[in-house]
Amino acid sequence: MIAVDRGRYTCVVGDDPAGGQVERGGADGTVTAMRARELGRKSVVVGDRVALVGDTSGAAGALARIVRIAERTSVLRRTADDDETTAEGRLERVVVANADQLVIVSSLADPPPRTGFIDRCLVAAYDADIEPLLCLTKSDLAPPDGVLGYYAELDLPHVLVGPGSDLDELRGLLAERVSVMVGHSGVGKSTLVNRLVPAADRAVGTVSAIGRGRHTSTSAVALRLPSLPGNRRTHPGWIVDTPGVRSFGLAHVSADSLLHGFPDLVEGTVECPPNCEHTPDEADCALDAWVAAGNADPRRLASFRRLLASRAGAVE
Repeated sequence: MIAVDRGRYTCVVGDDPAGGQVERGGADGTVTAMRARELGRKSVVVGDRVALVGDTSGAAGALARIVRIAERTSVLRRTADDDETTAEGRLERVVVANADQLVIVSSLADPPPRTGFIDRCLVAAYDADIEPLLCLTKSDLAPPDGVLGYYAELDLPHVLVGPGSDLDELRGLLAERVSVMVGHSGVGKSTLVNRLVPAADRAVGTVSAIGRGRHTSTSAVALRLPSLPGNRRTHPGWIVDTPGVRSFGLAHVSADSLLHGFPDLVEGTVECPPNCEHTPDEADCALDAWVAAGNADPRRLASFRRLLASRAGAVE
């Protein structure tokens, strides 16, 4: 596993999310490393599994070299901007490698849930071939029926969390996995991370300047979940907190892949003409009639078309 900080990479030596043991490294099993020249311009990101040479003792001042990056099982990407007509808008950024699950944290109130953000995250998850999990916080303030009804046709896994609520169900869904957590400021993501990993000490109650602009860089921190008392057989897993990711630009996602983020609409495109772009200007697009017939929620079609428009550089 890799954590990145300004050109230095913190590697957990010998670790495997499925339960491998640390055999070398410092007292915490970590080694500080730098990227070797032979890697060229190939990037190293959080979650990468790498081969090290040099000083892997983990002692103070020791520095190993990363000489090889293992083939990634999944790559969660975002585009810097949603405008595929510009160079900046087509710039892809890898957020996390080798993740198994994308945990989309959304509050049920204060602030209210933003289904547009959730839809973007779902598209990013399906495009990366990782499983989504909807984590609804502040369940003491509002019922989940509205959000869950919006996603009723997707069979989207979800978990409810409130202040002081039992987190056993969520821990079970995170066990033996590498899970990426995303969510807007104010939804309680940092509070949740601190409850899951008390030693994390993530900042709570402030809005970071990171991520305010549409072109800002992102940061991610990998945190090992603590073992549960009395359960020594199950590896507790990892969570990757992404404080710099407020949304996912989707210009790198093809229109067809974007549609796969809306599986409840796919059947409605069967009668569309070849190369249909599914926009409101497509007179022969079958989606309008299909949704009007009650086969899908009209809000889902509207969200899909907003994402299509944002990919083309239009204002969302």
